[in-house]
Amino acid sequence: MDELRRAPTDSTNGMDDDGHPKRTGTFYTASAHIITTVVGSGVLSLPWAISQLGWIAGPMALISFSVITLFASTILADFYRFPDPVSGRRNYTYVDVVKVNLGGRYNKLSGIAQYGNLVGFTIGYIITSANSMVAIKRSYCFHKHGHSFGCHTPINPFIIIFGVIQVCLSQIPNIQELSMLSLLTTVMCCCHASIGLGLSIAKVAGRPHVKTSLTGAFIDGDKSNTNNLWTTFTALGNLAFAYGFSDVLIEIQDTLGSSKPENRVMKQASLAGISISTLFYMSCGLLGYAAFGDKAPGNILAGFGFFEPFWLIDLANIFVVIHLTGAYQICGQPLFGFMESSTRHRWPNTGLVNHEYAINVPGYGVYRFTLFRMIWRTTYVMITTVIAMMFPFFNDIVGLIGALSFWPLTVYFPIKMRIEKEKIPIFSFKWVWMQTLSMCCLLTSIAATVGSVGGIVKFLQTFKLFKSMD
Repeated sequence: MDELRRAPTDSTNGMDDDGHPKRTGTFYTASAHIITTVVGSGVLSLPWAISQLGWIAGPMALISFSVITLFASTILADFYRFPDPVSGRRNYTYVDVVKVNLGGRYNKLSGIAQYGNLVGFTIGYIITSANSMVAIKRSYCFHKHGHSFGCHTPINPFIIIFGVIQVCLSQIPNIQELSMLSLLTTVMCCCHASIGLGLSIAKVAGRPHVKTSLTGAFIDGDKSNTNNLWTTFTALGNLAFAYGFSDVLIEIQDTLGSSKPENRVMKQASLAGISISTLFYMSCGLLGYAAFGDKAPGNILAGFGFFEPFWLIDLANIFVVIHLTGAYQICGQPLFGFMESSTRHRWPNTGLVNHEYAINVPGYGVYRFTLFRMIWRTTYVMITTVIAMMFPFFNDIVGLIGALSFWPLTVYFPIKMRIEKEKIPIFSFKWVWMQTLSMCCLLTSIAATVGSVGGIVKFLQTFKLFKSMD
């Protein structure tokens, strides 16, 4: 019956019902997009997160985040079209969905949450990529001089190198022209995660003498001290970061073809993508913890849990850099597009914003650009690069991004829209359990935020002490 209610599609001229070119995405492509988005740099910190939570709370937290994300994804899938989930008008972004369903201040809040989250992701990608570049240089140094050699390498030059690369790539006009880079990113993502998993398996097979715990790692021999509390909260933020894909779910759904109801296909793809990602996460997180124990590094490839074979570790870190080079653009392009579209609407007659220049680029063809696009995108990359230089600590930044984005984007707005659409009575059983879930996730996000900020403050204090002694 769903197919009979579909909005008409003009198959004669290759256009969909909204006048856009006919979409060709399928269950398989949507599942692949989800897996690629979910299995990102967050996988590198999972062994550390599990080590902070232990054998009991670690897997339970991981499964809980996956179930909550799947639940929210099934809700969001029904809001791609409005008002009817099968034949209504399409919404192209997360902000559009919130706007038509909640409107008012919620629209602005969702925009702040979504775009703020994307800014956080780009900063996190710079830090992670620079750490991997540092690891490549240090790996060769350790191989040449021995594992006890210092091989201290500053991170800021590599942050700048990554920033320069992004200034160039950010001049690509829109996300549609990133298809080849996106495909390369997908392959690199699978490669570096698989190498990390394989190295963990090999280390476990060698029966390492490592200490693990049911309740997580201890600092200074006391699980109740403040440092342990901060790291436990930060670990929760790391797990939340690992499942951060709700803010691009609508964009993924917008690629699906119209032969079947998009909401039904997207729910199936979400189930498949999140299930596969969770199995992969459980394998990497638990095997990584089994391999390194309570001393699991914050980044299993750049934290030197592994020293040999150095060439394979270097290769994995090269894959990480290539992966996050594309990931930065995938997260950055929606931000670029939003600012440029808003500016064009506000100043339609300004030459700086609207006048296009054309140059012939060998191997590319005619490249068109505006001065505003070039200035804005370059400025954005410079700002995120400077911020990354100011806060070059991986786990706390990852935890902070995950904490700030998980509750509003994955839980609050989907549940709020579900309650409003179905007009669920206040204090009914369904209303109570959905609000309880939202409140629990809010408290988790607050705890993770506090833990990450505490970790950042501790790092800055340690850094200040180190500089004073120097």
